[in-house]
Amino acid sequence: MRMVFALVLLVGLGLAGFAVYVAQSRFAAYQHERVQLQQALQAANRVELTKLWVAKRPIGYGERLTQEDVALMDWPKNAVPPGAFVGEENAPYGERPETLRAAVRAMEPFEPILAIKVTEPGEDAGVTSRLAKGMRAFAIRVDVASGVSGFLRPGDRVDVYWTGRVRGGDEMTRLILDGVNLIAVDQTANSELNNPTVARTVTVEVSPQAAAALAQAQSTGKLTLSLLGIGDETKAGLVEVDQNSLLGIEVVAPDAPIAERPRCTVRTRRGADVEFIEIPCPDES
Repeated sequence: MRMVFALVLLVGLGLAGFAVYVAQSRFAAYQHERVQLQQALQAANRVELTKLWVAKRPIGYGERLTQEDVALMDWPKNAVPPGAFVGEENAPYGERPETLRAAVRAMEPFEPILAIKVTEPGEDAGVTSRLAKGMRAFAIRVDVASGVSGFLRPGDRVDVYWTGRVRGGDEMTRLILDGVNLIAVDQTANSELNNPTVARTVTVEVSPQAAAALAQAQSTGKLTLSLLGIGDETKAGLVEVDQNSLLGIEVVAPDAPIAERPRCTVRTRRGADVEFIEIPCPDES
């Protein structure tokens, strides 16, 4: 009896040990799978970083960038904005005062410094820094009406309309340039103007041919600006309005004059009197 009890006890202990071994193996396998899953998730969420130059303090229009104004910051490599200054070797500040860049747009702390927000080394933050290659700056005289009530800002886009008379005819208005970039209002190219300003002149960026057209239009009539919405890339095409089209008056062409029938006469003299007698013309049947 004792032998049977001892045998049953040994078998039970063996089964219990086997169960513990199986449980430990399964638990170790689960732990290994959990670690692998966590490593895979970390690898998937790992973002490669790079060093990007940002502003350390609020920088206003026209301020020169010095080493104290900028700093390197870790930035996701796949989200670097175009024109950013990346790496220590591409610092946006100069070593000497004559090589410092100037801000052409206001920047906030930790905002990336982009090439479009600063001038070339040594340049001033004036109109010339905003002109694209091959383009010209042209000033247009405006008032409160033609200048969109003072709501124009550098960086806006406008359509230019001309109003005048053509060869002594009725007055008309025509769109002569569309989507023109505005680079300055009066004497400032600062796009961070806070209050509406009734300007006397605005400066636009145009090609040399368009500059000549604006000069001719400004000397022969009145120019008016129309402000475009942000991101509006639609083309207006030909836009022309005169008084008749404005009022819906249909112009009727005058009737063609009726050609008179040719008259043929002969002259006869009766004494001192001369008389003209009408006769059929030779080409009449």
